This record gives sequence, structure tokens and C-alpha cells, in this order.
Amino acid sequence: MFNRLEPRAPNESGSVVAAGARKGHQAEPVPYTYLLLRQFPDGPTEKCWREFLARVRFPAHYDSPEFFLEPYWRDAQPFAILLLRGDRVVGTLTGLVRGWYVASGLGSRPQLCLDEEEDALAASHALAEALMTCFPDAKLFTVYAWGPIGLPGLTRHGFRSAELLGDVVVDLRPGAKSIFDNFPLNRRRDIRKAIRNQIEVAEATTDADMEAYWRVYCSWKQTDRKRIHHNRDFAMLAAVQKMSSNHRRFLARYRGEVIAASGIRFYAGGLVEYSNNCSLDAYLHLRPNDLLMWKIIEWSCEHGFPRLSMGGAQTFLRKWSSTIIPINRYQLDRTFLHRVEFKEEASAKVRRLTHHLPTPVQGAIRNLFRVKH
Repeated sequence: MFNRLEPRAPNESGSVVAAGARKGHQAEPVPYTYLLLRQFPDGPTEKCWREFLARVRFPAHYDSPEFFLEPYWRDAQPFAILLLRGDRVVGTLTGLVRGWYVASGLGSRPQLCLDEEEDALAASHALAEALMTCFPDAKLFTVYAWGPIGLPGLTRHGFRSAELLGDVVVDLRPGAKSIFDNFPLNRRRDIRKAIRNQIEVAEATTDADMEAYWRVYCSWKQTDRKRIHHNRDFAMLAAVQKMSSNHRRFLARYRGEVIAASGIRFYAGGLVEYSNNCSLDAYLHLRPNDLLMWKIIEWSCEHGFPRLSMGGAQTFLRKWSSTIIPINRYQLDRTFLHRVEFKEEASAKVRRLTHHLPTPVQGAIRNLFRVKH
């Protein structure tokens, strides 16, 4: 039923054996099989994949087959591992290969799902086995997963775990009116202020909209208040705009001029994820980002989505919900002398030592030692 897309499988059967058994059963070690995909799956595989996503709690766009259609992976090799029990998908992990580095997700965006009916130890053990078997030459593996429940099978394989702050998540099920009525007074005031300031928000739908967005995006990239870690061009963003079944972009206008924009990605019936905000500093006092966020919440409620992930937990994002779901990072460093772990530990020590120093001094020290923020 499942067509292996690899010309040669990492092992003959594509199977791994996990320690443990299904919940509620006493049995011998349970065998799992897996499928490594390098491109959009065939029809039967796609169907089983989507049936699995209908059973998990936070199915997101990058957990789905459409992950392979994203134009962002130009400099990397996307992959997906489907963990199987018989002809039933019980776990998925999507990610990118960049040379010796294999990464699944980000600290704001997990890309791992497991069936809650499966034993966490057994299933995560099998997924770790599949991951390392598929990429035997990798020197560094990083995997992110929604917490607070852990994945002990990964730690059994030597992955070091760390609980990150996670993402603010808005429960959309009460509906837009109830959500607005329960906002703190200052949140409602800022949204109304944006409306009084004649800010208008609408979806980007035309080529002219995309050109206006691109101008704001390029200006925003040049400001000093952030550090950009991606390299996107107009053609790439225009290609995303065409993926309307998984993406939307909203533009905020003041007197006809686009001054801010925000994007979302989503999986039907699953999670909406807020991403890719940009804005012009000169207009921030008009509160365009507040109205953008509110219109995204309204749109998500109207289209029946149950939850919205803010993709972080910064101060602005915390204003929209008090619910923060932690994210766990699992990392396996197989580099010489574990140099990645050593660098991270050195960075953490420098941050602790410089924490009480003036900000310019902290920046100078970090630049001197070339450590991460």
C-alpha cells in the first residue's frame, strides 16, 4: 500500500523495534515500520497521513503533506518520516537536511506528531531509531515537540532535552465576540484606537497588494530592532501567496498606504499559526499590528479553527492570551568534541555573567565571543 519513495531504504524492511507496547497491553516489544518521504506522497499514503492528522491535537501546516510544496526550502532537503503500525500512521516528523545538520521544526514551531493512543516511550523510541537510521551521517539532530509531555524514547537515544518557553495559544472555540469581550480593557482600547485612526485591514489578493507588501517588508528588514535569519525574495513570497489553501496574508492600510502586514499558515480543522509580521516604524503609534492581530482572530473564528498559535511568547503576543504551551527541544550532538553543545553552554555562561551589565556592554561582549543571543 505504501510506496517507498527512496531508491534504497536505510534497511531492508524499513522497520524498527521500540521498547514498550501499546497502552493497556502486556506484550513483547512492538515492531513499528516507517516510511521516509522526500517529496509529496502518492494518493494512498497521503490519505493515511491525513487520517492520522485528524486524530492529533495540534495538526499544523508543516505536519502535513503540503510541507513539501513550500518554496522556502530552496537551500535544504525537506523530508518526512511516517511511523506506521500496519497500514495505520501513528506518528509523523517533518524536517530539513542541511549538510550534516538534520532539524525538525523550530523553537516556535514543532513539526512532530504522535498518536496519543500510542505509548510515548515506544513510539518516540521508534521514531528516534528511524530518524538516525535514515540519516546515518548526520552530526547534529534537533527535534522540537509540544510539551509538557516528554518523549522519553529520544532521551534514551542520547538526545538532550530542554523545555523552552513555548507559544502563546488562543482558544478560538468560544467565538470572536466572546474572545473580544474577555480581553483586558487595554487590549480592547488598542483595537478601537486603531479603528479610530482609520487603519483598515484586508487580505492581500492582487499583484499590487504583493508589491505593496514587499516594499514594507524590505523597509522593515533594514531596521535595527530585529535580526533576520532567513533570506527570502519576492518570487518566494509570491509563490507562498498562491498557496491559499494553507496561507493568508493580511495588510493594514493607512490612507490607502500599506504600513504593516501579517501572515498566517494553517491546516484545515487544525492549528492556525501567526507568522511573518512586518511594519513601518513611523506608523506604530497608530496600532496597526493590534488591528491586524484582531482581524486574524476574527478570520480564524469565522473559518472554524479551534486554536491559534502566536509562534512565540513575546510581550506583544502575551497580550492576546494567558495560555502558553511549552515546547521541548531534543538535541543529539555527534560533532567532534560535541562542539555544538560546548558553544551553547559557553553562550549560556556569558549571558548569565553579563545579565546585569548595560545593554551596549552586553552586546560588545557577545560580539567579542561570537555567542548567540
